[in-house]
Amino acid sequence: MASRRRRMAPAEEAADVPPDWKPRARTREQLVEIVERLPTEPGVYVMRDRKGRVVYVGKARRLRQRVRQYFNGHDTRLFVPALGRVLGDIEAVITSNDKEAMLLENNLIKRYHPRFNVKLRDDKQYLVLRLDTRASWPRLEVVRNIGQDGASYYGPYHSATSARHTLRVVNRHFQLRTCTDFVLEHRKRPCLQYQIQRCPAPCVYEVDERAYADQVRDVGLFLAGRHGELVEGLRGRMETAAEALEFERAARIRDQLRAIEVSLQRQQVVGVEELDQDVIGVHREGGNVEFVVMHVRQGKLIGSQRYAESGMELPDEEVLASFLGAYYDESPLIPDEVLLPFELAEDDGEPLAAWLSERRAEQGAKKVQIKVPKRGSRKTLCMLAERNAASNFATRRSKRDDAEAAMKRLQARLSLSRLPRRIECYDVSHIQGSDPVASMVVFVDGQPDKASYRRFKIKGLDRDEGLSQGGRQNDDFLSMYEVLDRRLRRGLEDEDWALPDLLVIDGGKGQLARVVAAMQDLGVGIGDEGVDLVSLAKERRFAVSATTQGLEALRAASEGEASSGELGEGEGAEGETPSVEGEGEGEEKGEGERAREAGRRLADHVVATADHSQDGGEVRPERVFVPGARDPIVLARGSSELHLITRLRDEAHRFAIEHHRKRRGKRSLASVLDGISGVGPATKRALIQHFGTIKAIRAASEAELCAVKGVGPKLAAAIHEQLAAGG
Repeated sequence: MASRRRRMAPAEEAADVPPDWKPRARTREQLVEIVERLPTEPGVYVMRDRKGRVVYVGKARRLRQRVRQYFNGHDTRLFVPALGRVLGDIEAVITSNDKEAMLLENNLIKRYHPRFNVKLRDDKQYLVLRLDTRASWPRLEVVRNIGQDGASYYGPYHSATSARHTLRVVNRHFQLRTCTDFVLEHRKRPCLQYQIQRCPAPCVYEVDERAYADQVRDVGLFLAGRHGELVEGLRGRMETAAEALEFERAARIRDQLRAIEVSLQRQQVVGVEELDQDVIGVHREGGNVEFVVMHVRQGKLIGSQRYAESGMELPDEEVLASFLGAYYDESPLIPDEVLLPFELAEDDGEPLAAWLSERRAEQGAKKVQIKVPKRGSRKTLCMLAERNAASNFATRRSKRDDAEAAMKRLQARLSLSRLPRRIECYDVSHIQGSDPVASMVVFVDGQPDKASYRRFKIKGLDRDEGLSQGGRQNDDFLSMYEVLDRRLRRGLEDEDWALPDLLVIDGGKGQLARVVAAMQDLGVGIGDEGVDLVSLAKERRFAVSATTQGLEALRAASEGEASSGELGEGEGAEGETPSVEGEGEGEEKGEGERAREAGRRLADHVVATADHSQDGGEVRPERVFVPGARDPIVLARGSSELHLITRLRDEAHRFAIEHHRKRRGKRSLASVLDGISGVGPATKRALIQHFGTIKAIRAASEAELCAVKGVGPKLAAAIHEQLAAGG
């Protein structure tokens, strides 16, 4: 049996080990000798463990002096013994100045993902609003990256919800277009936004460019937090319109002004100065650290972000410096001030401020100041951030404890060989066999690890001959076998795909049997010898007449109290009620007796485990099937272990359906072009990539179609004619 591999940490997976590296153990004296040979110039130092993996990257104005601090005989900080236990070597890279050291440090951290450096695991949380004032008819849109394109950017927003809420507020109170540039150029009649007076429809009608420019300017003031200037300008325009007897226009501005004032009242005022500030809060207990970044814009708190790190062995000031470097390397917008709860080391504070100021200069703004306030409103903000960090830490610890308890209960209830810290769940999705896909979702310590989610395209079912003749149920079994075969092979061949503690399959005994077969074919052990495995069957609901009476009849038939003819007279006579027939009166105990025994067990089990729903039907609860067990395990309704495993299953189902819809949508898009002579796979892909939708292709002129690679005048005319004929 193949042994189960240990899951490797991200630092272990990504670290580059020198090809000539030999495992080595260093004594403290040997490490001190290495330190004394380090240069005294500015640069970056790289610490490797005894296996050659990078565990920490730091920068210093004077390399030898900085690294020497770690091995000071009087240093009693907790991280020093940890470094002594793991270090195998220390390398140094000299740079020309502090700025180069800062950039090199960030690049090396991205490359190696060191164990003791702070790693922001998800860069998708940075959302900004983009307003390109150079466009003919500017619009506001949500984007993730800031481009060097001359447009104005506002944010960042800590979630898509808050960013899109702000976008909705702007679209509701300022009349800017919401359509794309392509739709703007090709629209023939105004959309719903015009009908509800939220857009002047520059796509169709002649619009006063000056009035539109005023709206664009107001949006910029609103998003920049210059609310006093915005309100003053609107009031002036309202009074001017009233004096000119343009009462309808004055009334619109009045309503707009009221709506904006109401929106502003909801924002929490936390500062007395109109500055953009990021306020950093830190709470630490041992190696676990919680960071909070509060975004204050023009004196108003617009949102916050939180991050949790574990295994942080270095001192507080270095952990904070590592976090700030990682955070602002990804953050699209740099504030006027960064407020910290405590001082950074001199080697970190000044280079960080210089680097941030240079980043901000690219946005046409002034230098960045890094402050550690001692009193006043800034100190109050820092204390607020600290309280938020402590509260988030306590909440996260409580969730972690709850997840730990749920995992232990699940282990005990299902007799798992180990605590299921890493659980993978698989689900297959299709519609009558079309576009079959599968999903793999991963929970680590009871929480989703979305970076580890994977999607699978079912390859064996793409061809007609690959389809089972036994109905869709069997196709699902084959799909599950294929997916687990591919996943397990990777687990055996690639350390990055190390096997989990527990595999959960969405389905019943059939799916479970296929996965068992896949594991046996590959020599992967089950349970103590490899990976724990279960399948989870969904809750089922039945009507009372079709279930209870049918089961009673089944039990009666199996006990010889009713003949098959009597079964045909009941309410289940139309094929809804299962029946069991013997082989004749003279039959000895054989197939007939075994069938009757199976019928009794089935009826007893389903009746015993079924609950009565409120509408008078019956509910067969969630059931967990375990390899080698005859009957499923029913976890207590509302229990933490059931909640954990069903949440995992539902997430796998959601992820699979989401992928299936995307594939189906692409296929539907491509199928419209399939019947056009001259449009091959390459041209089809080019058209879809260029226009995005069939609606856009249909609206395009022949000249615009010719702009697509591989489309000439004759083909453009054929496409235009065919799509126009299709409506």
